[in-house]
Amino acid sequence: MAKNEEIKPKKEKSYGAESIQVLEGLEPVRKRPGMYIGSTGVEGLHHLIWEIFDNSRDEAMGGYCNHIEVALLPGNRVRVVDNGRGIPIDIHAKTKVSALETVMTTLHAGGKFGGEESGYKVSGGLHGVGASVVNALSQYARVNVHKDGGEYVQEYARGKQKAKVKKIGATKDNGTIVLFDPDPEIFSEIKFSWSTIVTHLRQQAYLVKGLEINVLDLRDYTGKIDLESAFYLKEAGYNVPSMSFFFEGGLFSLIKYYNKFQKPIHKEIFYVEKQEGSVDVEVALQYVDDMASREIAFANNIYNPEGGMHVTGFRTALTRVLNDYVKKNNFGKEAEEGFTGDDVREGLTVVVSIKMAEIQFEGQTKGKLGSVEARSATEKVFGEAFGMFLEEHPEDAKAIVNKVVLAVRARKAAKAAKDSVLRKGALEGMTLPGKLADCQSRSPSDSELFIVEGDSAGGTAKTGRDRKTQAILPLRGKILNIERARLDKMLASEQIRNLVVAMGTAIGDVFDISKLRYHKLIIATDADVDGAHIRTLLLTLFYRHFRPLVDAGHIYIAQPPLYKVKKGKEINYFYSDEQKEAYLVKEGVKAEELEIAEEGDDIEPQDADTEEEKEGKTAKRAAKVHIQRYKGLGEMNSEELWETTMDPAHRVVKQVTVHDAQEADKIFDLLMGSEVGPRKSFIQSNAKLANIDI
Repeated sequence: MAKNEEIKPKKEKSYGAESIQVLEGLEPVRKRPGMYIGSTGVEGLHHLIWEIFDNSRDEAMGGYCNHIEVALLPGNRVRVVDNGRGIPIDIHAKTKVSALETVMTTLHAGGKFGGEESGYKVSGGLHGVGASVVNALSQYARVNVHKDGGEYVQEYARGKQKAKVKKIGATKDNGTIVLFDPDPEIFSEIKFSWSTIVTHLRQQAYLVKGLEINVLDLRDYTGKIDLESAFYLKEAGYNVPSMSFFFEGGLFSLIKYYNKFQKPIHKEIFYVEKQEGSVDVEVALQYVDDMASREIAFANNIYNPEGGMHVTGFRTALTRVLNDYVKKNNFGKEAEEGFTGDDVREGLTVVVSIKMAEIQFEGQTKGKLGSVEARSATEKVFGEAFGMFLEEHPEDAKAIVNKVVLAVRARKAAKAAKDSVLRKGALEGMTLPGKLADCQSRSPSDSELFIVEGDSAGGTAKTGRDRKTQAILPLRGKILNIERARLDKMLASEQIRNLVVAMGTAIGDVFDISKLRYHKLIIATDADVDGAHIRTLLLTLFYRHFRPLVDAGHIYIAQPPLYKVKKGKEINYFYSDEQKEAYLVKEGVKAEELEIAEEGDDIEPQDADTEEEKEGKTAKRAAKVHIQRYKGLGEMNSEELWETTMDPAHRVVKQVTVHDAQEADKIFDLLMGSEVGPRKSFIQSNAKLANIDI
């Protein structure tokens, strides 16, 4: 365009006041559900339950409720019941409709804004949007309120009331029943996880002393379910999967649960609960013989996976108190040099819980606490109590300090190892491992690293790969079990060192995810016991030392086929016995028509010597269906490996995610740790569930 050429605006609709959308009622929730529940995936779906449960739980925290029931119903509907005060049903002065309808159909309407004057001294609800958001994202919802001798009901469709609140009878009960049916227009898949729900509600039972929580799974129940008159379904005697939780020990009991499979360093579990200003602080901790730390934080009983101000206050006090204690009690030169935050948290299991009236979270999903006053309150309460604990329990204090000193020594040894192996190597031009067949692309987002088992599979993968985007790193045998290995010992392992260098991120305190050379790290092992073991060892390594790679979705597991089935010229690959059997049934293949190839056998019949024999064998071959069972990747030729396991257009890979970090941590401790007893018990209890092909 010439410099002085006139710019003519494109013809388009005018942009005036009429262009501005005003979303009324609960429309904003349906328009942008992720803003209110985090996502419309599995986590957001479960968040609906947490929102309704939290309302009942807040009643319990206020002392008005001691029993909550959560039931999964057929069709993936959910029913939550409590014996609290019941949502008010009288007319609201401002909205001119029932308070129940106001709470269920209006954003930012609730009883949790005015502190004790509103009826809630402490609550998990911040914005008053919980019940209304669940209502907006449900294709159907119903609330039954039992209050002051009467039962009242109101029904809703996608957030809008279907009729006014009406009284349907008398009742001796007191409380609220919320039934909701998640909307398939919002959620791509509606399937609740029993284990996720049980884990979350068990945790909540620990946090509210004296609260009984029942969970029922009636999704597969085919009989009639009494939703109209049964206040608690469990009392109706349904023979379905159920769990009940009731704990009087609070966080003290929760620490014992988390450390069930651990070896404690000291006998006494530290515990304190005290009010500081407007903040109630509760902390329980115990050190165990482990290298990982477990810090679990709650604010008004809402789990904060990202921590927040209360965790910052705790960490500050923990480091300060232990440093002060060793200086006063002459624990030697290593202790006097000072402990870092990482030193004092090694092997620590701690639960930090605060409760306060005016609480601030970062986001509606409440993942991180933002209330500044929680930091100083936690630091003061915990610091004073833990300092006294160390003075009053000298043997426990000595055990804790010795554990921290061990962490200091390990830190120094690890630093020396990193200086000699990483800083001098990968960070200063160390060549890539000789066994690594790198890809041509230098764009991490386009590049993949296949971590394969053994040189045989490595050779096949190198031949069959797409050289432009796919790199291959074969591992020799089983790598070191790093669950009980410190960083210096890990880096002495050539296999682990090669993997770290190939990834490019370094490790430990110099880890940098931005330097990851491949955005897909694909574990490709054989479909046998040894392959599963190697895969578990690699997952342990990634979970313990490269957790950000797991969280960012960079870790995958390849799914090579178990069977190659050839019928005439048609070849199909199947990834399970069920897939193969379904194919044979569909094709009408009889048992006498099957030809099963043993490991290493050629699935093609040998040529006949004479024309007559050749004709006979041709007829025989035409009638046969040849099945080959793969035991390892090395049995495939390069074309088969590419077609079934490496070709992005046809392969099956599973992305590794961690939905419940605490449960994952416990499982890794159990299966990969040094304590034999708990692992033996787990294997005995679950042996019948194993499907092992040896």
